[in-house]
Amino acid sequence: MDRRHAGEFVVDVVLWRRGRAEVSALALAATVSSWILLGAGGGYTAVSLSSNVLLLLLAVLFAWSKAARLLNRPPPPVPDLQPAVDDLTSLLHSALTSLSTAFRRIALADDPSSGGLFRRVALCLAAASLLGGLARDLPTFCYAAAVAALTVPALYERCSMSRYARLACLNLYRYELVYQSFSHRCYLSARDYLIELLKEP
Repeated sequence: MDRRHAGEFVVDVVLWRRGRAEVSALALAATVSSWILLGAGGGYTAVSLSSNVLLLLLAVLFAWSKAARLLNRPPPPVPDLQPAVDDLTSLLHSALTSLSTAFRRIALADDPSSGGLFRRVALCLAAASLLGGLARDLPTFCYAAAVAALTVPALYERCSMSRYARLACLNLYRYELVYQSFSHRCYLSARDYLIELLKEP
């Protein structure tokens, strides 16, 4: 999918168009339900919720496996995650190695470029500290922004100002017709009255 198609897909999802209303509704429902579970006093954090879900999954797979053994059925299909774990371990190892090397270079000031590296790392850590202080309100802001992004543009498009402008022009045209009709009747009645006044003497 190229950028134009991806952009059209995002626009269709945000504006609930071209058969993408199901995706929009799913995104809105997921946002609201995760806010209810994680944000609005649900008592869960992302870690506790994911651990509860994994515990439930493990219990279901264990019960399925025991029932399959008793009923002489095949066990549940569980994928082998070892290659993914090995890749993740090597990636994490290389990231931690480069991080410890950078930390050592900064702490010992081994080379002349460590001053610029120190400033960048200090700036990143200060920004992380500032964002961490704002993190209590950040989830609520993100949920509100997601809900607003999924509802406000669609409502604006459906209740577009151009539609109201057309309705206002139509009403203005109707009032103009009523005014012309009224003024024409007033003119005719005034003309008839003047003609009768001129005939009397």
